[in-house]
Amino acid sequence: MKPFRTLIPFETAKDIINKHALPVDRTEYVPIDAALGRVSAEDLAALHNTPPFNRAGVDGYVVKAKDTFGATPNSPRLLMSVDCLYAGSTPSKRLEPGECIRICTGARMPPGADAVVMVEDTGIEGQAVAIFKSQAQQDNVGLKGEDIRKGELVIERDKMLGAGKIGVLASQGLTRVLVYEKPRVAVMPTGEEIVEIGKPLKPGQLYDINSHTLAAVVRGNGGEPIMFHVTGDKLEDIRTSLQAALSADMVVTSGGSSMGEKDLIINVLEEWGEVLFHGIKIKPGKPTTFAMVNGKPVLGMPGYPTSCLLNAHLLLGPAVRKMGHLPARHNLSTQAELGDRVVGSSERQRFQTVRLDGKIAYPIFKESGAITGTARADGFIVVPESTAVEKGAQVTVTFF
Repeated sequence: MKPFRTLIPFETAKDIINKHALPVDRTEYVPIDAALGRVSAEDLAALHNTPPFNRAGVDGYVVKAKDTFGATPNSPRLLMSVDCLYAGSTPSKRLEPGECIRICTGARMPPGADAVVMVEDTGIEGQAVAIFKSQAQQDNVGLKGEDIRKGELVIERDKMLGAGKIGVLASQGLTRVLVYEKPRVAVMPTGEEIVEIGKPLKPGQLYDINSHTLAAVVRGNGGEPIMFHVTGDKLEDIRTSLQAALSADMVVTSGGSSMGEKDLIINVLEEWGEVLFHGIKIKPGKPTTFAMVNGKPVLGMPGYPTSCLLNAHLLLGPAVRKMGHLPARHNLSTQAELGDRVVGSSERQRFQTVRLDGKIAYPIFKESGAITGTARADGFIVVPESTAVEKGAQVTVTFF
């Protein structure tokens, strides 16, 4: 049995993890349609102008602007329509003075034209088109390179690729993009009482919850979880599993990090690496461990599902995001009225899960072994140590 070291404040624990969770430097090419949420691993300059030619910005008539000067509804200018252009078509003639050409939005401007009159500002008078509004040069025209100029930096390294940036890639005719690989996180559950889902339970056993909630947090923060089978409470089994798990970029374990006789992970971590902390001044989640083994961060989570999942949101998620070059997530929050009194721990900061009903935040009072304590929650409030927050008090609810 290993006693807890001196419990450290939550922010200190977070800083230690952040310092040692280093971004992965491996890269790979992925199709642009699989690049959403990935992070660019290179600067990209535009290969082409966008648009690649001058084009009509509206449906209407292309004109020489000077042919429309002074046009009003009461004194229109009359022009002869000599052609019709659709998007994708190639102009076959040059526009001459006194002429106009019917054009659709996005179609290429013909030579000699320098403006487009919206169809709403035109009418038909016999064989001519009446122009009811004066146009200036380049009115309603999308100019070549107006959006993107060839050679311009369009994608920056270390920037997350959203839908807009993927559109930029497509505008350049690119089918793939160089991105950083997702950090690989080994998820290693422990405990003789834990059974993998899909297998029958024996008396005294329960299903492995933590592997799946931890994997979900890893995926939700841009990582790739590597699922391991449940490891028993024997030193040799733990050593064997941990050795294999260290092939990943990071290892996260659940269970075995407390002070019980079979909580042996801490022994192996101290034997193989450096334990940077063992125990945090928070509730739930006190028995959380962090170590560096063979240059790899190892985060030991509590075995109780609520403690494990809450700490995963608070500690694991931010670490995975940093390793994947993703920006820190700024969790949304709201002000609410507390629906019931919450008493903080005498020595530990408390993260109390709550559910929102309108503007009232109701605490979910469930012990840390109950997964519904987090599953039914919308977020949490922070209660400082040795503090009670009374019913009706204004609190900040941070969403998961």
